[in-house]
Amino acid sequence: MYWQIITNGLLLGGLYSCIAAGFSLVWGVLNIINILHGSLIVLGAYLAYFAHAQYGLNPFVIAVPVGLATFVFGYVIQRVSINRVIGKPVLITLSLTFGLDLILNDSMISLFQADYRKISFDPPLPIIEIGSVLIPVDRLIATAISLACVVVIWILLRSTRLGRAIIAVRADIATAPLMGIRVHDVYALSFAIAAALAGISGALLAAIFPISPLMAGGYLSKSFAICVFGGLGNLPGAIAGGLALGLIESLASAWFGPQYMVTVSFCVLLALLYFKPNGMFGKRGFE
Repeated sequence: MYWQIITNGLLLGGLYSCIAAGFSLVWGVLNIINILHGSLIVLGAYLAYFAHAQYGLNPFVIAVPVGLATFVFGYVIQRVSINRVIGKPVLITLSLTFGLDLILNDSMISLFQADYRKISFDPPLPIIEIGSVLIPVDRLIATAISLACVVVIWILLRSTRLGRAIIAVRADIATAPLMGIRVHDVYALSFAIAAALAGISGALLAAIFPISPLMAGGYLSKSFAICVFGGLGNLPGAIAGGLALGLIESLASAWFGPQYMVTVSFCVLLALLYFKPNGMFGKRGFE
């Protein structure tokens, strides 16, 4: 029984890692708590849902194209609005992203309604049985894609000119322009990459769970919790934090019931904040 609980937690946590990576990137580079993040995830989920419903496209196959669509959307949003409040007091940036979230979420409710929708595979995807542990193939594929996306972004940050520019801006915003770095371009691309990760996460979630615009707040709160678990702006920490949250939720659901899953998770979060305010890794930035 416990192996099944742990397996479920790890599969769920892998998905959470991709959900939180983009949120962590924006928070770490732009120093903005992006309230819009949850609605971007739901937008990606609906793009995948309608691509499947209208054209029969597999959500796992179109996850990256969905991410490209949300990349463009995020880039435009950052250039048009968010770029104007970079460096402003936190209340201003929170108010802007909160307003953008209301616009996007209410637009999705108007277009798609608040009813829950679910992608159904025909034929259903198989379940792998290893001893007494059952592994749904859809969750396994989603987790693999999710973790692969986070690893690719981490490699991009470590090994490319754009990645080094992002790290430089995060480390010292005053010195970065003196090194020839176009800071506002870095901000826009960082936000767009985060939006792409949100869109991919949404497409993967749509392949497994029912979707609704009402779920945006839940995804946002999980992203915030994982960033606290793993450390601000730390992509390996996002993976570790996502896996940790998935395990905590799975264990809490088994021990106390699913109705207490979120409560237990945030109690653990508060305890972690008390003992390790900078997260499990105890460091900030893309180190």
